[in-house]
Amino acid sequence: MDALDSVIDPLRDFAKDSVRLVKRCHKPDRKEFTKVAFRTAIGFVVMGFVGFFVKLIFIPINNIIVGSG
Repeated sequence: MDALDSVIDPLRDFAKDSVRLVKRCHKPDRKEFTKVAFRTAIGFVVMGFVGFFVKLIFIPINNIIVGSG
């Protein structure tokens, strides 16, 4: 019985925590949604520029390494 409780207790706690989380959630209003969407878009743009510049720097380095071999 102890082995069964060690399996069921974590599942019961997870279910209880999940229900509590869902009850606390709310639908964002227009202002909150716009703020989150704008910050997410900025993050995408910043990560795109970082990836672009890393690729821009490493293409010539790769060509030098591969070209000299």
